[in-house]
Amino acid sequence: MKLRERALGYLARREHSRAELARKLAGHADPDELATLLDDLESLQLLSDRRFAASLRQSRSARHGSLRLRQDLQVKGVAADIVEDEMVLARASDEAVARTVWMKKFGQPPADAKERGRQYRFLISRGFPPDVVRRVVAGSEEGESS
Repeated sequence: MKLRERALGYLARREHSRAELARKLAGHADPDELATLLDDLESLQLLSDRRFAASLRQSRSARHGSLRLRQDLQVKGVAADIVEDEMVLARASDEAVARTVWMKKFGQPPADAKERGRQYRFLISRGFPPDVVRRVVAGSEEGESS
């Protein structure tokens, strides 16, 4: 299978970052040929780190917080400026998403310190910032009426 066909096959299934696609194709071509192909795909707008980052943010936005998104984008090799642009958008919805995730998982305020810690750790593990988690867990009674 030709390198271009393989790359287009990956891109047809889902968006990829340049670094991620390069990693997948590395064993199938020499570095110069691979770099040329990736440049061509970007110039044809078939490969875009911005589009990949937006796609990842949208797919994870209902379950995870902005800190998790930052980590995922960095692992996928997305440039820092693109990561920061996506973080601005993700941070705007952190509290609402955290409240929704909290309601689905727990549905009621913590009864004691042990339960509060459990709820706090759960939301932190989902990638929500500590200040958002504190507001959601501490003010959880307010979120039930809205």
